[in-house]
Amino acid sequence: MLRFLTAGESHGQGLTLIIEGLPAGMPLTSRPINLELARRQQGYGRGQRMLLEKDQAQITAGTRHGQTLGTPLALFIPNRDWTNWQDIMHPEKRPSRQGEKALFRPRPGHADLAGALKYGRKDLRDILERASARETAARVAAGAVAKILLRCFGLEVGSWVVQIGDVRLSRSGEPPQRLFRRALQSDLHCPEAATAARMRRAIDRRAREGDTLGGVFAVAAWGMIPGLGSHVHWDRRLDMRLAGALMSIPAIKGVEFGLGFQSAALPGSAVHDVIIFKKSGANGGFGRRTNHAGGIEGGISTGKPILAQAAMKPIATLRKPLASIDMRSKRRQTAASERSDVCAVPAAAVVGEAMVAIELARACQEKFGGDALAEMMDNWRMYARGLARR
Repeated sequence: MLRFLTAGESHGQGLTLIIEGLPAGMPLTSRPINLELARRQQGYGRGQRMLLEKDQAQITAGTRHGQTLGTPLALFIPNRDWTNWQDIMHPEKRPSRQGEKALFRPRPGHADLAGALKYGRKDLRDILERASARETAARVAAGAVAKILLRCFGLEVGSWVVQIGDVRLSRSGEPPQRLFRRALQSDLHCPEAATAARMRRAIDRRAREGDTLGGVFAVAAWGMIPGLGSHVHWDRRLDMRLAGALMSIPAIKGVEFGLGFQSAALPGSAVHDVIIFKKSGANGGFGRRTNHAGGIEGGISTGKPILAQAAMKPIATLRKPLASIDMRSKRRQTAASERSDVCAVPAAAVVGEAMVAIELARACQEKFGGDALAEMMDNWRMYARGLARR
């Protein structure tokens, strides 16, 4: 079954990605992966690190002549800044400049203190290097591979920024693919130019104050078919799996589908999607007049676009740090301050796309199984023909 693992530290030699379970015969080169990596590095409010890194993935195993072999896929994403950190972050040798870049003042809102207590470390760099959002570059690479598989079944995944700080996108019933296309033209990944201008002003204001901003992004999948996921066990429900995938992204504090939290304040008649039937249709003629459920009912995809939103808290590293405690003296100090972004919501949206794509690819593999792409495609076509006869 499709799964992936990542390894690497923020200022280490680079990030390693291994994807297991890809079918043989899938077209794959590094180009579409690198295009997605470039998208993750964009966005108004990003820090100086994005000027240093130009992420490029190297496929080191699992393909031959531009096609997957059905064996584990291995990629490596070098860190260009490694030359400035190899003495401090060397995996074997002790640093010649003992104590340089060591951190002992945990940042409120970061994994620093919780990780140090769990693993018994005093130098917080042992925690923050892996807890850093730099790891999400490997996830975006995995998501790029998953998107290639999804396109074989006519599925697409996209995202856009809904809110930054208290500046929010106006409500829109437009198709998700249209919102996504417009968002791609914006340095804030926002489909409304006027709203994006207000978001930029909000980011600039917080930057001058040495503060940070969070926000909300939406992820959508269209071209969906009914039947992905299952109601029979808690861990097979598609919404549970997608929510967990989005919640695994650093700084994400909430996820909703469709109306989400709004539905708690509304009567059932205003929430549930009325079922309709047409004499012909890709889903056997069955459909829904609205999509308040966000494309999932009972843990199973309905065939409507999947619509999810994720809330991201402000970045924990502040240029004007909050109060903290020194791990050695136990005395009150200001928290450590590392090079960081003011706002990373646009980048988080790209990571969200990747995580949704990975889970949907896994669900497609479960539904249409097969060791080769051609076998999966045959199973998909047979299922689609069965739906049409319903």
